[in-house]
Amino acid sequence: MPFQLHFGESDLLRCRFALSPLFETQEAVRTLRRTGRHGYHLPWLRRIREASGALDLEPLWLLMPAVGHNPDFICPPPIGPLATFEAEIAAVRAVDPEVARADMALALADRRGGSASPVGRRLLADPARAVRELADLLEQAWQALIEPYWPRLRALLEADITYHSRRLADSGLEQLLGELSPRLSWNGSTLTVAGTQGDHERVLGGQGLVLMPSVFVWPEVVGGHEEPWRPGLIYPARGIGGLWSESGDRTPETLARLLGRVRADVLCALDEPAGTSTLAHRLGLAPSSVSDHLSVLRGAGLLTSRRYGHQVLYERTPLGIALAVSV
Repeated sequence: MPFQLHFGESDLLRCRFALSPLFETQEAVRTLRRTGRHGYHLPWLRRIREASGALDLEPLWLLMPAVGHNPDFICPPPIGPLATFEAEIAAVRAVDPEVARADMALALADRRGGSASPVGRRLLADPARAVRELADLLEQAWQALIEPYWPRLRALLEADITYHSRRLADSGLEQLLGELSPRLSWNGSTLTVAGTQGDHERVLGGQGLVLMPSVFVWPEVVGGHEEPWRPGLIYPARGIGGLWSESGDRTPETLARLLGRVRADVLCALDEPAGTSTLAHRLGLAPSSVSDHLSVLRGAGLLTSRRYGHQVLYERTPLGIALAVSV
């Protein structure tokens, strides 16, 4: 069943990228229950098994039906492009309890027996308490499931935004949306999201669209947020196949002997264009050290660099690609 977003002329000028640590937390909680999402995240699931087992996530899971409405108030659109978890969870705690109650009621109606269950009745009976309880659970989930790995996740999400921002500049919004996922299709002024969210339409009405990459949403694309929230579209981030690999896992030993372990790790980590800070987060190295290695690799003809906005992006040359994959 399709989810459709209808654009006006002004909406095309008001689309922007953002990332959200709160959304990643919510989707991590959802992923624990959805085995179809586990394939890319088995190393993470093993690492957080004990921590996740200590959390009582049932109230959150009850509000996450596989098909239908999911509450927007527990994951509103990002406050800005550099939103912190602390700022986002503070916004959740400040939600009007009556707005939260209506949001929860919609989600529980899409879960068989949800409204009549003990947890469902408790949430609806005292929405102010429910907001505090759910915010506390999200904060605990953030601390246990996401915060220890956030530098790695943020680096991948930032790399995705950098890549797709460049594609937007090169090819325009229509082509970009078609590249984000095969589940998206564009017809005239309407974006259709194929999937299991239910048959729903929303006219953007000049608000534009927030485009958010997500590590945990794969293989789905989520069209989100009802009034009064700004519309959002959440899509799978590029590069999640290597997200949980340690640097040594993707670096051939013969290449490490040829270039040195760290320099070889830097070369092999450039599966897509990235900046110094992104690589430093990805590899767990100091930015100054990464910068030195990038300069040497570029001088050897293995990398090329170009400025994009406020950062310099590095990517492998044909020689660098051949060396990284064939040694």
